Amino acid sequence: MTNDTKQAGASGALRSTDASALAAAAAHTTLSAGAPRATRAPRAPRAPRRAWVALAVLMLPVLLVSVDNTVLSFALPAISRDLAPSAAQQLWIIDAYPLVLAGLLVAMGSAGDRFGRRRMLLIGSVGFALLSIVAAFAPTAEALIASRAALGFFGAMLMPSTLSLLRTVFVEREQRRLAIAVWASGFAAGSALGPLVGGLLLEHFHWGSVFLLAVPVLVPMLVLVPLLIPESRDPAPGRIDVPSTLLSLAAMVPVVFGIKSLATDGISGFGIPAIVVGLFCGFWFVRRQLKSRSPMLDVRLFRQGSFGGAVLVNLFSVIALVGFLYFVSQHLQLIAGLTPVAAGLALLPGLVAMIIAGLVVVPIARRVRPRVLVPVALLLSAGGYAIIAFFATPDSIAPVVVAFVLLGVGIGAAETVSNELILSSAAPEKAGAASAVSETAYELGAVLGTAVLGSILAAHYRAAIELPAALSAAQASAASETLAGAATVAERLPGSIGEQLAASAALAFDEGVVITSLIGVALMVAAAIVAALALRNPKSSAVHD
Repeated sequence: MTNDTKQAGASGALRSTDASALAAAAAHTTLSAGAPRATRAPRAPRAPRRAWVALAVLMLPVLLVSVDNTVLSFALPAISRDLAPSAAQQLWIIDAYPLVLAGLLVAMGSAGDRFGRRRMLLIGSVGFALLSIVAAFAPTAEALIASRAALGFFGAMLMPSTLSLLRTVFVEREQRRLAIAVWASGFAAGSALGPLVGGLLLEHFHWGSVFLLAVPVLVPMLVLVPLLIPESRDPAPGRIDVPSTLLSLAAMVPVVFGIKSLATDGISGFGIPAIVVGLFCGFWFVRRQLKSRSPMLDVRLFRQGSFGGAVLVNLFSVIALVGFLYFVSQHLQLIAGLTPVAAGLALLPGLVAMIIAGLVVVPIARRVRPRVLVPVALLLSAGGYAIIAFFATPDSIAPVVVAFVLLGVGIGAAETVSNELILSSAAPEKAGAASAVSETAYELGAVLGTAVLGSILAAHYRAAIELPAALSAAQASAASETLAGAATVAERLPGSIGEQLAASAALAFDEGVVITSLIGVALMVAAAIVAALALRNPKSSAVHD
């Protein structure tokens, strides 16, 4: 379109469009006719300084969306006191956002390839900012869940655009690798930064402030993106596949609902039928993509060991990270007795470790193959969960700090490598769809982190807590639903009865944390095995040249 052409012309130094990326890729693999055998192909053009400024701008929505994944973990006690959600509603408040986000990421990535990735980024930014204001003033748990789901819709426009635009801006391989490392570190750092930001805001403001944070972040981005980043799109896009979009949502929502239902009602509820429905829709979705001439998601990419293995690494890593933050944030505030700010600061070393690991792993990845590097990183994360399982006590802080540092180092390094593998496996014109797969793994991991680990923890808590006989029916119901509910009830009870309830709730919760942590160890070990097997073929390694 004319506007797009003008913008591309105005961004003269950043003419890293899909066509140039394709030409550079072709030049990289083709020797000049008649050239000597030792002659190397010309290098892809290096990005100018302005590209790194563009990268900084693109990190704004990345940080915002990833912070939004975990910031509610720290706001949950305040929300529970204000809106009094049930245990199921408490999980849905956290999960509604990443669930919708995960279900729409591939569709929005394909839409960005078709209509323009920068355009989708700008539309998503406006919608995300407006819905954040709505969520901040939600009067009920149901309204907050609905607002979070709507945020997921616009968040799905942001994430694929940021990573795929990096592919078009940074054509040269080493520069792109560093840019992706910054992107992955930013995403991981945002997830870890959520508790700290939440703690600082909750210390002084209403819980709705964690949502209002989006407004001052996104407003400058709306000004800078058109100035710094050229438009890019797939020159030959396929048609919009509405049935596939609906099938992707129909596959994820019933599975997550089923997991929560199993934790709440056992096998007597709708859990198993819902999971069966979700798996059937997932099978139908994959079958439709295989038959389509222009699939929304090219599932054949999963046949490449580097691509499929990297996606699974992302999935397991984020399950472990979000699950960890879900229970640790409650432990630090409601059991160890820390203020929100102090609890956030306790996790700060892990945040710093995650950022540093994501950047330091870039030069290491040039010398160590992914089949070695990624499993070692994931085993470090498993060690973090093991420390929580065997050394954490109700009044201990140091084991939590050390555990999060190990978790952060492992996840920060593993996700940087896995993201580069995913993005390098797809053709440049399909960068939006490929990056959407990477982010779908992130968001699905965020959903399952609370849906699986959170549901297991909630189920154990309800089964293990011992309620004093003096409680009314309403008090017993609130105390048995969540740890925050028990803390609120205990504060209103006289003397020894309140202390007895608080001690019983803390014991039941921390016993559940031990079980959840052992599952976290198993997840990280499983991810390490998957990485060692799936990335074992040197030809599939996109990181190790």
